[in-house]
Amino acid sequence: MIDSSALDPIGLTRQLCAIESTTYHEGPVGDFLAELLVGRGWTVEKTPVPQPSEGAPDGPRWNVYAGPAAPSPDLVFSTHMDTVPPYIPFREDAEFMYGRGVSDAKGIIAAQIAAAEALRAAGFRIGLLFVSGEERDSAGAKAANLAPKGSRYLINGEPTDNRLALASKGALRVVFRAGGKMAHSAYPELGDSAVHKLVEVLARLLALDLPVTEDVGPSTLNIGQIQGGYAPNVIADQAEAQVLVRLVGDSAPVRAALLKAAEGLAEVDFTLEIPFVRMRAVPGLPTMIAKFTTDIPQLSHWGEPLLLGPGSIHVAHTPHEKLAKKELLEAVDLYIRLAKQLLA
Repeated sequence: MIDSSALDPIGLTRQLCAIESTTYHEGPVGDFLAELLVGRGWTVEKTPVPQPSEGAPDGPRWNVYAGPAAPSPDLVFSTHMDTVPPYIPFREDAEFMYGRGVSDAKGIIAAQIAAAEALRAAGFRIGLLFVSGEERDSAGAKAANLAPKGSRYLINGEPTDNRLALASKGALRVVFRAGGKMAHSAYPELGDSAVHKLVEVLARLLALDLPVTEDVGPSTLNIGQIQGGYAPNVIADQAEAQVLVRLVGDSAPVRAALLKAAEGLAEVDFTLEIPFVRMRAVPGLPTMIAKFTTDIPQLSHWGEPLLLGPGSIHVAHTPHEKLAKKELLEAVDLYIRLAKQLLA
């Protein structure tokens, strides 16, 4: 039986944030959402998402899809159930909600469900897709893309300050590995320092002139992790760095520049690529450029993508994550307005 009572997105955000769901531990929040949506009259599917093969945590995790029994939805709202660590308990005051996931992306889940229920009541064919693993490798989105529902549009939710994204930067994750020969540091001529090689590579990377796209901005490069060697008095025979480049176009020239920077000094392993994406404007809605990546490239079979959500990416992934209650309620109205414009 359909639950005809109005859904409170603030109350639902509170409930969702009480469930810890850092990446690989999405099972309980998926169970909660599936039960909630069944109780509100949706046809619900829970699809298993595999855990990583190495060091896999215990417990299942899911994608949760809810939609009309038939026919296919015209439009699907989607975002992710997982959060980055560490878990931060929920709290609130009169104006804001605080805690892990309030903006990225459990408040968005609540806003999307509230909007979808209003649209369903108005006669639109709407679906909801909540996935696991976005914060690591988009494992849930990749699994969902194997079984699309035939929707024309996909409205993906990420913190965009309630502005429609015209583009989303891509990402290129790279590992640089240098090798050498171990020796006593008092006799460096007897060894070959992998750390010294890697430092030279990293200096070249920081000096690179990376591509710029006029209406989007520059590519950016971050050296996120460095490790190697054993002790200050030992010549290092191994060293490694993890690097992430934010793409504003084709990755080919960036790949070529990275390979040239490492030539003769280190091996290069391209471990992940998420492509740069452009999206449409919609009359009357404010716009922005998302400098971050999303699940959108991995959901290519779910319809034309759009990106919109409440909250600021500047506080997501930080100890200060928060979301204004007013902004959450405004997002519900924006989602309804956008869907109606697309489906008119």
